[in-house]
Amino acid sequence: MTRHFGRLKTALAGATLLAAAAVPAAAQTIKYVPDADLRVLDPIFTTAGTTLNHGVMIYDFLIAPDGKNQPQPQMLESWKASADGLIYTFKLRPGQKWHDGTAVTAKDAVTSLNRWGAKVPSGRDAYLRIAEVTATGTDTFDIKLKKPFPRLIAFIAEPINPPFIMREVDAKTDPNTAITSAVGSGPFRFDREEWIPGSRVIYSKNKDYVPRAEKAEHMAGGKVVKVEKVEWVILPDSMVAANAVAAGEVDYLENPLIDMLPMLRKNPNVVVQVVNPLGYQMIMRPNHLVPPFDNPKVRQVLLYAVDQQAYLEAAVGDASLRKPCWAILICGGPYETAAGLGDWTKPGALEKGKQLLKESGYKGERVVVMHPTDQTVIGAMTMVTANRLKEIGFNVDLQSTDWSSLISRRPIKESPEQNRGGWNIFHTWGFAGSLMEPLSSSFIASPCDGKNWFGWPCDEELEKIRLVDFENVGSPEQGKQVADRYQTRFYQSVPLVPLGQFTQPVVYRKNITGVLTGTRVVMWNLEKK
Repeated sequence: MTRHFGRLKTALAGATLLAAAAVPAAAQTIKYVPDADLRVLDPIFTTAGTTLNHGVMIYDFLIAPDGKNQPQPQMLESWKASADGLIYTFKLRPGQKWHDGTAVTAKDAVTSLNRWGAKVPSGRDAYLRIAEVTATGTDTFDIKLKKPFPRLIAFIAEPINPPFIMREVDAKTDPNTAITSAVGSGPFRFDREEWIPGSRVIYSKNKDYVPRAEKAEHMAGGKVVKVEKVEWVILPDSMVAANAVAAGEVDYLENPLIDMLPMLRKNPNVVVQVVNPLGYQMIMRPNHLVPPFDNPKVRQVLLYAVDQQAYLEAAVGDASLRKPCWAILICGGPYETAAGLGDWTKPGALEKGKQLLKESGYKGERVVVMHPTDQTVIGAMTMVTANRLKEIGFNVDLQSTDWSSLISRRPIKESPEQNRGGWNIFHTWGFAGSLMEPLSSSFIASPCDGKNWFGWPCDEELEKIRLVDFENVGSPEQGKQVADRYQTRFYQSVPLVPLGQFTQPVVYRKNITGVLTGTRVVMWNLEKK
């Protein structure tokens, strides 16, 4: 491990020298290594995990899930539904302030909800059922529905892409334009003047924040901040990051290199813990708008190129953390099914895929695969895809980039021939706890308006099953029948290709206590002793 210390000191030197005078005593600052650099500040504009984690630091939620995934009031004091289920009335709890000192009002909440409903897939799905959201007072607002929708509260409490509540002036921003301010009402303040992109991000305790009285669980309860600052230390080199936490140079590592886990587990001063037991689903996402994957027959060939075991072994070296799974709505979830699975799950799939590619009408178009070299898991997945696609007969153009640049390219809809930033395939992974719910999963939404998640699949039949049939499920038996029909159609349309499931531990120093389990890493409730 000694041979990495020089690289570590070099990586940390800039942040250490610049922050030395400003950062308080070490015990009052948690040094945290995030998954990637923070480039975009708007957690509604993008689904990038780093930006969403930034949003969790500085913004608050109306409703949040507790340890049992039950919705609990957060910014709200209360809510109630009318007898006919068509009007929900909400009341904000008193004393909430924005970081600029102004009061949080119902207009802020209404405008934030509307922006969420215009941009985020789960919000857009909720707004298919919403007629109007209006402020009825300084601290009260109503949601009027087109028809009863008992799942409304669960949608608002969704923890992965929630409606982050912003100031009205910020939330009025076009949802397709990223907000560049970062003024929230949450437990931490974003210290913009200390932000050095590519090096560090500083968050200070919001001393005006009034936590709820309930115990902190998952994303709900009292967000009590027990340190003065949280410093995000940007370390793109996964090995350097692992050695940093082992040596005590940083306190908390979100995404440790799997190959380093055996060494870290032997270190008596660190804890290796799975904080999200539901885990994650790995996916390959094609661009449906441009050749060759605008052709469903070519997309179906992708299924035959995938050996999930190969992906899992490459991306997740620890066998105890991985699980092959072709269930679109997650293995272990209520809608797990084997319906619709074909020969691609059997031996000899690659050879059959070669023949299907010849029959598909593929004309040898260049397939641009974006390869984020600073993402260990996603980078490994990408390399497997590049090799498998070449073997099956695709003309692959593997383009190396970093994750922040990749997420900046994902919104580009034009082909690589029309726009040098255009793409055909990227890879990512998502939270299983969110993806197993068809009504709120951003990955699988397939409307034909081009406003869904990057890749923009269009399948009206698939959307009808997802939005209508799943909503009307009244029993587990009905749910199984709908899931069977959904997955059968899914593998004909192929909005994405699942590559398996895994769990990802975090690593933190033993003097850090109060770590909460749930879908996201959170910094409240933590103490550094």
